Amino acid sequence: MIKEIIKKFNMQAHPEGGHFTETYRSNELVEMANGSRNISTAIYFLLQDEEISHLHRIKSDEMWHFYLGEPLLIFEIDENGQYHETILGPNILEGQKVQYTVKAGRWFGSTPLNASTFSFVGCTVSPGFDFKDFELMNEEIALKEYKHLYQKIEKYIIK
Repeated sequence: MIKEIIKKFNMQAHPEGGHFTETYRSNELVEMANGSRNISTAIYFLLQDEEISHLHRIKSDEMWHFYLGEPLLIFEIDENGQYHETILGPNILEGQKVQYTVKAGRWFGSTPLNASTFSFVGCTVSPGFDFKDFELMNEEIALKEYKHLYQKIEKYIIK
């Protein structure tokens, strides 16, 4: 099923990990301090098995939507350097979220929960996503700014 989803939506490898395809980009623009951006963008995003969307951050809010497969663990570091986990999945009566927003500027990533088969989700970004606003966490940043979390986040950093 995973290969069929990737093929059906013509998904490409994402630099942070996983596969994605853009499904929407508004025509309208908004001016920001770092240039103009589309008002909103949306993608389908797929992670399989033990694949990781490595820690990264963007300059806009990113709303996640659960679609198919198994629950997805979203991990993030807030403005105070605290680590948080949210489970995106269908079981809302047990605390899973079918929709969750990561605030602009937070470091975050994701991985299928418990090494499940795959997680197929959507992400909506507003103001819209632009790779100019995308930053991957590296080991230098992790050790300098988040040494207190290093053991917990080490596996989520691209080295």
